[in-house]
Amino acid sequence: MSTPAVSFEFFPPRNLDASFRLWDTARALAPLGPEFVSVTYGAGGTTRQLTHEAVTALSNHYNLNVAAHLTCVDASRDETMQIVDEYAKAGVKEIVALRGDAPKGQAEWAAHPEGFASSVELIEAIAKRGDMKIRVGAYPEPHPDSNGSSAADVAFLKRKVDAGATSAITQFFFDAGTFFRFRDACVAAGIDVPILPGILPIQSWAGARKFAALCGTNVPDWAIDAFDAAGKEGEAKLAEEICVKLCNDLRSGGVEHLHFYTLNKPELTLAVCHELGLREDGLAA
Repeated sequence: MSTPAVSFEFFPPRNLDASFRLWDTARALAPLGPEFVSVTYGAGGTTRQLTHEAVTALSNHYNLNVAAHLTCVDASRDETMQIVDEYAKAGVKEIVALRGDAPKGQAEWAAHPEGFASSVELIEAIAKRGDMKIRVGAYPEPHPDSNGSSAADVAFLKRKVDAGATSAITQFFFDAGTFFRFRDACVAAGIDVPILPGILPIQSWAGARKFAALCGTNVPDWAIDAFDAAGKEGEAKLAEEICVKLCNDLRSGGVEHLHFYTLNKPELTLAVCHELGLREDGLAA
């Protein structure tokens, strides 16, 4: 198998210590030659300015192609598109366009009175500019808001592609078969843009299970049994083995690009990439 292309997701720092962690993570992973890196938006748009600062710093200081997350939350259409303008002026050429989660304290997502009503509307507005690559989210297992319907998730992804999305990044999953079933359903629905599998190197088993519960990812019995047997002492080694196997299973099925959710901790992602044949010059070993 050829060495895969990779990309990495970071989140913006909220304090000085977190800033050091982000820069250490970028410094460790940038030499692997990622196709792009993305920077998330906090829930409810709470890190809007921090995201902008992180995006411009990563672009300017590490010479990375940065895809900035952008949501529809808590902003008018004009305010949201002003952010796109500011990114364009800073040299950003990619946006990860998302609906976003409900602001803290709000039970359900609701559109701003003067804002975009959905990610589809946001994508359409960005696409009209003609100067941005637009990446979107995808859900190989039912999104919490889709009432358990994978078919609804595929249909909504098709709407986003028709609106102008140029690629999709999936939520994380545990089994390669989950991704392949979703990919096949997307092809059958006429979705012809690249779909990048989102990979979560498990930094903390307890944290991964909590994250899975929030986003609707199924935790298989084999993973529960394996981590129970490994205990805290064997958790890190098991996490690396599981992640490498998942990546290799995906590659065997024709996947050429892997997107890693780093959680601003580079060690495990770096170890997995080394196992996949990537080295710090961006070339295969």
